[in-house]
Amino acid sequence: MKLSNIRLEVMQTIEKSMDDLLIQYLNPVEENWQPQDFLPDSRDDNFIEKVREIKELSRELNYDLVVVLIGDTITEEALPTYESWLMNVEGVDQDGNNGWSKWVRAWSSEENRHGDLLNKYLYMSGRVNMRQLEISTQYLITDGLDIGTGFDPYRNFIYTSFQELATNISHKRVSSLVRKAGNNDLAKICSVIAADEARHAGAYINFVSRIIELDASELLIALEDMMRKKIVMPNSLLREAGQEAGDLFEVFSDAAQRLNVYTTQDYINILKYLLRAWKVGDLRSLTDTAQRSRDYLMKLPERLQKISTRIKIPQESYNFSWVV
Repeated sequence: MKLSNIRLEVMQTIEKSMDDLLIQYLNPVEENWQPQDFLPDSRDDNFIEKVREIKELSRELNYDLVVVLIGDTITEEALPTYESWLMNVEGVDQDGNNGWSKWVRAWSSEENRHGDLLNKYLYMSGRVNMRQLEISTQYLITDGLDIGTGFDPYRNFIYTSFQELATNISHKRVSSLVRKAGNNDLAKICSVIAADEARHAGAYINFVSRIIELDASELLIALEDMMRKKIVMPNSLLREAGQEAGDLFEVFSDAAQRLNVYTTQDYINILKYLLRAWKVGDLRSLTDTAQRSRDYLMKLPERLQKISTRIKIPQESYNFSWVV
């Protein structure tokens, strides 16, 4: 379905500031960190010794923590799906060289480093069946993703705002846990990835704030729609060899919740944060439909909080084919 002319006009208006936004939220390639900055250099004579150190430290990581690290890696490596999706959002001209297509490509190039770094580290850790990880990664890309946004920029930027905050939380918590296990190098890896996610979240939150300035009523209606559907995790179709798409997501999510890496409470807290960041409760001069959306959204965190008390997380770990 083609979008309204107003949405396209909003995208075109924001695009006029894209050169400044690229500078504000993304780093120049030459100044950015690269995966090799955090990994042993295979050209060095002591390379094998450093790999042994990584393997030794990795033995100390608890089972669920290794599972979450692998799942996060697979999610990061499914980047082709996310980039191709965003390139098809209305207002992003992938055949041309407009500001939005520049943003998607530059954002993707930064995100691409995350999976590269985690994958190489896990390979050296000795705790991972890399072939099974690779199968799950290929499946996650092959199965695609329907995040319930269509190609509406409003819904897509709401989604990316939420997800970048969620991945920031996940990587930051993993960093803290591996540091407690004595693995400072891996903690630093997860920390720099988390910092990228926080910076990217800031950009998408900014995009939505600008949309609100130009078309608040339609943005609120889109936000209500997204929250009624619930925000779908990018790895929701996670699976292992021999499984159907999505079979693995629930047990992976259980592992993350047992570790307090990413929980139902975090989902609620992100919603609260975004409602404050976008000043949803203060918005006025709305259409009647948008006013109802605003009222629904402001009451939603409390409703979700009540529901969350009934959720029970299984304490037994699933036997993942990924983990050695």
